[in-house]
Order: sequence, then C-alpha cells, then structure tokens
Amino acid sequence: MKMKPLTDKSGEVRELTRQDIRRFRPAEEALSKELLALMPKRKTGQRGAQKMPTKQPVTVRYSRDVLEYFRSTGPGWQARIDAALKEWVAQHGQGSARK
Repeated sequence: MKMKPLTDKSGEVRELTRQDIRRFRPAEEALSKELLALMPKRKTGQRGAQKMPTKQPVTVRYSRDVLEYFRSTGPGWQARIDAALKEWVAQHGQGSARK
C-alpha cells in the first residue's frame, strides 16, 4: 500500500494519522552516524537550554476596564500587558525603589 504524502503541493503538512505515527522510526535507525553525532544528547522529555529567560507565573489582580481593553485586542493580550509593563519599567527606571 502506497503511503499518502505528508505535505500537499504548497508544502503544508497534513494532519498525521495513527498509521503515519506507527511508521515513524527512532532517529538511531533513520539518521546517519555523522548526523546523530551532531545532535544534542538528552534524555527523553528533557528540554534544552532556554533561548530566553523563562517567565514566572504569578497571580495578579487587574481592574476590569484594563482586562476588558487588553482582551479586546485579541490573542496575545497577556503578552501585550507584559510589554506595557516592561515599557513602564524602562521609563521609570529599574533601580528606583519606592520610598
């Protein structure tokens, strides 16, 4: 039985089926020794180094009008709140302690 291509004519990857996943092979079987030597050595599920510092989860209470505004701007509203706060910090200086 011929396998259906994983991509269409435009290069978009189609949704994988269980049959597709069953056909996958471990990297050790599919790649050359030279290429395997270049790959990072990590345990299954182990993440690599973070490209950017990770964000820290916190619980914050914002006023309703602030939340309504940012949510109305669509997906990514939390990142926009983060950007607005970073801008405020840049304008007011990180070293200025509240007295």
